[in-house]
Amino acid sequence: MKDFKIEIRETLSREISVKADSYEEALEKVKNDYFDEEIVLYGDDFSRVEFVEA
Repeated sequence: MKDFKIEIRETLSREISVKADSYEEALEKVKNDYFDEEIVLYGDDFSRVEFVEA
């Protein structure tokens, strides 16, 4: 029997509504909130799973 390594990839996803003067400003606000842990994704934000050869 052969040994195989399989990688499991889970994706979490959430849409965030932001008021800003431009897309770039909105993106920067969301990135800052995410890295400051003001936005945290949880299991409820599960979007998909993939199984790929590692």
